[in-house]
Amino acid sequence: MLNAVVVSVIVMSVLSLLRVNVMFAILMAAGVAGLMEGLSLSDTANMLIGGMGGQANTALSYILLGIFAVMISYSEITGFLVKRLVSILKGKRSILLLTIAGVACLSQNAVPIHIAFIPILIPPLLHLFDKMKIDRRGVATALTFGLKAPYLMIPAGFGLIFHGIIADEMKASGMDIAVSSVTFAMLIPGMGMIVGLLFAIFITYRKDRELPISDGGDQGGNIEVAAAKEVELSFTFRHFLTIMAIICALIVQLVADSLVLGALTGIVLMFLFTVVPFKEGEKVVNEGVAMMGMIAFVMLIASGYATILKETGAVEELVQSATGILGDNKLIIALLMLLVGLLITMGIGSSFGTIPIIAALFVPICAAVGFSPLATAALIGTAGALGDAGSPASDSTLGPTAGLNADGKHHHIWDTCVPTFLHFNIPLIVFGVLAAIVL
Repeated sequence: MLNAVVVSVIVMSVLSLLRVNVMFAILMAAGVAGLMEGLSLSDTANMLIGGMGGQANTALSYILLGIFAVMISYSEITGFLVKRLVSILKGKRSILLLTIAGVACLSQNAVPIHIAFIPILIPPLLHLFDKMKIDRRGVATALTFGLKAPYLMIPAGFGLIFHGIIADEMKASGMDIAVSSVTFAMLIPGMGMIVGLLFAIFITYRKDRELPISDGGDQGGNIEVAAAKEVELSFTFRHFLTIMAIICALIVQLVADSLVLGALTGIVLMFLFTVVPFKEGEKVVNEGVAMMGMIAFVMLIASGYATILKETGAVEELVQSATGILGDNKLIIALLMLLVGLLITMGIGSSFGTIPIIAALFVPICAAVGFSPLATAALIGTAGALGDAGSPASDSTLGPTAGLNADGKHHHIWDTCVPTFLHFNIPLIVFGVLAAIVL
């Protein structure tokens, strides 16, 4: 079982926990994987660089979204939201966290913009979080829940895509199943995430956690100005134009199915409407890159690492090694398959990208031991989702960190990855195994 996937994921996790920058942790993990599979360092580097293009569109999208978010904050329109939340939710921390989780859920189906809302909504609220002594680890857990749970359970937006991939890949491997059946199968694992969220909000992070009150900071820039200054704000025509730019950006994104075009539309309109003066262009670009640039580079490197794991056959070797010790106990088989999925997704960082790999390898095993199509779908979907929460390379953790660390007071590994890993992966394994047994 000590193959390239296992060892490299352990290397990445240990280095990340030791506070080594996640970008270097992934690079070193990729190097270990390549060397273990017989590649030279030169060949490993070339394969890594060649595979980085797989996330080029996503990386560019995040950079442009960061710039657009800074432009929106420049207009101070987010101050209205902050003031309203202060007046309505003052002292109601649990309700605020549940509200954030609900807004995040909408980003996966009703308005499928994924993490694009985080750099717009969260940084202006950091001052409020600090005043209310909210544990930001709870906020990270709420955000990650909203980025994951909807696509597991709801067949709309990203959820419809996720369920469709599972159904298509199962059919390609010889096991027919309807998309509606996949949705039904994923309800039980999804319930595990709900349990994890409620446990985090009402038990783990219900106590006060004091941080120095945010004051805008060097990293926050204009992002927090509306939240940090308690001034009277009146709605102006400039704010109306900002809302129009946001709506137009959303429409273009949905029609063209492109985050890049949507973000570019918003940026161009903010300049044309003179919400952001042309002379401030360089400043907002620098702040936007500072906010989202790290995510973009991590996603690029993670794509190269995933390419090494897939192209060298390390993933297939891991599954074959696991099947050799499965036996005929369905409970043990289900648990081991989910743990394999956890390792694969922790390394690749994408549940959507993991499904085709897992399905091709797991369907024959499930058919051989007598799992039903529903149970097989639950195992594949859960195995793909495992590790997405808690992976240093996943946008489900990188996105929340980008928003919560706008003032430099939130650590990606210890404040986002570790809490989300514990609160979601553990219940996902428990409920995933339960689904495989009862379906």
